[in-house]
Amino acid sequence: MVSMSQKEYGEVKGPYLQKTVKKRIEALFLDNIGKVLTNEQIQQAAYDPEKGRAPENWHQRLSELRTDDGYTILSWRDRKDLSMGEYMMPSAEKRKKARKRITPSSKTWKAVLERANYRCEWNEGGQICGLKEGDIDPIGGGTVVLTPDHKKPHSIGEDFDPDNPDDWQALCARHQVTKKNYWDNTTGKLNIRAILQAASHKEKQAAYEFLREYFRDKEK
Repeated sequence: MVSMSQKEYGEVKGPYLQKTVKKRIEALFLDNIGKVLTNEQIQQAAYDPEKGRAPENWHQRLSELRTDDGYTILSWRDRKDLSMGEYMMPSAEKRKKARKRITPSSKTWKAVLERANYRCEWNEGGQICGLKEGDIDPIGGGTVVLTPDHKKPHSIGEDFDPDNPDDWQALCARHQVTKKNYWDNTTGKLNIRAILQAASHKEKQAAYEFLREYFRDKEK
């Protein structure tokens, strides 16, 4: 395994002019086999010359390269020497069988959007995101594009019915990423470390005090 001190970062050799976002991201990784690429570099390569901006759904195209195309693309969940927002393709070899991505039918997706009133359904402690399709995200920036998301992680082993709206929710791009970072795809459990990393200093301090008291009681 490459150590932190030996970590080699890649570069964007574009502009990449492939017709689709996924193909542009694929070209970037193939140009940087064994090198670390950041979120910013991936967005730069995925830049859509027609729309004049990086697409909000670039992370979904990245996921498709893993699941649909069979590439191995490592993240911080796979290697301790990678930080959040860093990825690496160790080789151009594809797996013989790539897991097929399940998506809702067009009828189901329409029903989900109508149920959501064309707004992001992310629910955090009873607080609904509510960003509407076409809004400007005040936190992440960019135009909000709603995409379908299965309500439970694949790793739990759930079967998702493409014809059942109850299995799906509409999420904005920022909360698609949030869910991906907060859930460990290998266990189906919460990524406690990712949640703490995303927390404010005040929230981290509160968590620290809680754990200090918890372990102090355990040691008694």
